Amino acid sequence: MLADAYGRVATDLRVSLTDRCNLRCSYCMPPEGLDWMPGQAQLTDDELIRLLRIAVGMLGITEIRFTGGEPILRRGLTGIVTAAAALRPRAEISMTTNGIGLTRLCGPLHEAGLDRINVSLDTLDRATFVRLAKRDRLGDVLDGLAAAAATGLAPVKVNAVLMRGVNDHEAVQLLQFCLDHGYQLRFIEQMPLDAQHGWRREDMVTADEILQALSAKFTLTPDVPEARGSAPAETFLIDGGPAKVGVIGSVTRPFCGSCDRVRLTADGQVRNCLFARQESDLRTAMRAGAGDAELAARWRAAVAGKLPGHGINDPGFLQPARPMSAIGG
Repeated sequence: MLADAYGRVATDLRVSLTDRCNLRCSYCMPPEGLDWMPGQAQLTDDELIRLLRIAVGMLGITEIRFTGGEPILRRGLTGIVTAAAALRPRAEISMTTNGIGLTRLCGPLHEAGLDRINVSLDTLDRATFVRLAKRDRLGDVLDGLAAAAATGLAPVKVNAVLMRGVNDHEAVQLLQFCLDHGYQLRFIEQMPLDAQHGWRREDMVTADEILQALSAKFTLTPDVPEARGSAPAETFLIDGGPAKVGVIGSVTRPFCGSCDRVRLTADGQVRNCLFARQESDLRTAMRAGAGDAELAARWRAAVAGKLPGHGINDPGFLQPARPMSAIGG
């Protein structure tokens, strides 16, 4: 098992397939983009699949989520999903994407073994989308959502980040849109993971503010508390249910005590927390000839040193050197 000193066991592996992205969302990277990871630094498909096999077969991973950057930009994505789905015991396989290109790929990905999908959608207004993402691609995202639902990648989940003075007035509209289309919406507090290190607490729309805005139109009832488990989202029944909405208060309502996640970056580094300031290098050891048992031991050691919390609310908190696009969500 991937256990830490605080009794938590990591069973959910977040795998960044690339640091590249075709959007420039302001809470992630600057308009001009970033210097991308050199090709030779990135894990090959075979290297990645080997680490997935170790994770599932030797370390107790039961869920694999592919992230980016934008995972659809990874060549060989369908083959990677196929290989992951063939591992035993069979892990649940999901992906977080911005939705661009999903119309073309959702069918092949579902056939390859992808079980679920999360699509980032912060606004329904075209002008606001361009302001946020620096690209005029809202239509592609909406088409990708519809295609995923039609393909059977259900439930389709939508992730939304609200920013003060930008899209914070759209909470009700986003929820109504998801209800109308049968998508499951989760609002996520903006976290200090932007490449510019420009995050300011006063600009963040809090979980309490989100719930207050939604309550202007909907009656929200807390879901059964014990159903949350290690899930990051607090869920609420909408007007008595069965529809639900989730709110992930990573900053103001941290869930570190029940966290079951571990992350693998596109260049083969283990991160035991999204906000970790240290990484454990599996790529170099693997390329130097390390066997599966040694790589598994290195992975266990990396998770064993996990801190009790992310520390965002500590006076001495320092933002990770890597931005979200290079870490994976």
